[in-house]
Amino acid sequence: MNKHYFFTSKRLGFRKFRDADFELFSKMNSDPEVMRFFPSTRNQIEVRNLMQAINTHIDQHGFGYFAVDHLETNHFIGFIGLKKTSFQSFFTPCVEIGWRLDSSYWNQGYASEGAERCLEFAFSELGIKEIYSFTSLLNKPSERVMQKIGMNKINEFDHPLVEDNHPLKRHCLYYIKAKF
Repeated sequence: MNKHYFFTSKRLGFRKFRDADFELFSKMNSDPEVMRFFPSTRNQIEVRNLMQAINTHIDQHGFGYFAVDHLETNHFIGFIGLKKTSFQSFFTPCVEIGWRLDSSYWNQGYASEGAERCLEFAFSELGIKEIYSFTSLLNKPSERVMQKIGMNKINEFDHPLVEDNHPLKRHCLYYIKAKF
């Protein structure tokens, strides 16, 4: 296995963000289609800060939203990974699983494959006992990924970081527990 990957799946490699990822990651985060289930797109300064925050989270906790490479082509395709929540709600503190991929890699099973591998890493290697995931009720593609990886819907909530009356305010909440 390539030394800079924390782990791999059949088609994906999981690592920290590098400067070389910035251009594509910035393009992804400014793409209205990629960001349609988020309150806003992100500018280059916000993207640079996000990359640094993700890498800092990985350094502090041994996990995070990993930059993901398509192994066959060695192309960066987005992120998939785990994060300690940064807001307060009835189910926090918790570890969440999430993903954001470049639209050219949608509908090919990468999000599900990568999320399954991250769950395996969390449960077997990190000893995490339970993981949550959440998204806007409008984000059916991400909700389908949650279902495909074995998560169960347990609730709905109003996301505290989304402004009131925003169409993305209401979220579904999914959960999975380690099987051992």
